[in-house]
Amino acid sequence: MSPAQLNGSCRLGKEVCIDCKVRFMSICSALEAHELPEFDVLIQRANFAPRAALFAQDQPADAVYNLTEGVVRLYKLLPDGRRQIIGFALPGDFLGLAMAERYGFSADAVDTVSACRLAREEFAHYLDAKPHLLRRLHEYTTHELSLAQDQMVLLGRRNAEEKVATFLVNWRDRWARLTGKAVTVPLPMSRQDIADFLGLTIETVSRTFSRLGKDKTILIVPDGIRVLDPQRMERLAAA
Repeated sequence: MSPAQLNGSCRLGKEVCIDCKVRFMSICSALEAHELPEFDVLIQRANFAPRAALFAQDQPADAVYNLTEGVVRLYKLLPDGRRQIIGFALPGDFLGLAMAERYGFSADAVDTVSACRLAREEFAHYLDAKPHLLRRLHEYTTHELSLAQDQMVLLGRRNAEEKVATFLVNWRDRWARLTGKAVTVPLPMSRQDIADFLGLTIETVSRTFSRLGKDKTILIVPDGIRVLDPQRMERLAAA
C-alpha cells in the first residue's frame, strides 16, 4: 500500500472509533465502549483516491477493511477479460475477509474512500478472544450470502426494466439507512458500472433510465436520481 493510500501507517487514536459515524452499522457495533481502545491498536487509517485499488483478485489476502467513507466497487475479472461487478460497498461494510489465502475478487474506490485497515492475521487472533464480535461477523457474512442469492435471481429472472428498478430501489434504501431519507439518491458509479452489475449493456441501461424518466417514474439529475413514483418503482422491483 502506497503512502498516499495509508496515512504514514499511523495508528488511530482511541477517540476515532468511539466517534466513528458508522460504527453502529458495522461489525464494530458488537464491541462495547471499553473494548474500543484495544481494537484501535489493530487499525490503520487508509485513504484511496477515485479508481485506486483497495485490493485485487488473486493477490494475497493479507488485510481486511472496514469502510468508513465513500463507495467501493467489487468485481471479478472473467477468464475472457470481461468484468462482472458483484456489488458496491458503502460505509459500514466490511471487506476482504477470505477463507482462501488470496482475494477472490477486486475492490476499488468509486469516489474518495476512507477505511480502517486491519492486518488479517492480527484480526483473526483478536476474533479468537471476542466471540461476540465473531458472531456479528457471522451475521454479516450470512447477510452477504443472502445478497449474493438475490443477485443470482436478479441476473437470471428479470427483464431490463425490472433489473434497473430493483437496483435503484435497493440503492435508495441502502442510502436511506446510512444518511436518512433524501430527495436525491446519489449514483456515484457510472452507467457502465451499473450495466456490469446487472448483466446488461450500457446502451440498455441508458435507454431504461431514459424510459423511466420519460414516464415520470424517476427524474434524472446530476450525479443521481429522484424517485417520483415510488409505488411503480417498487412494483417493478418486486416483479
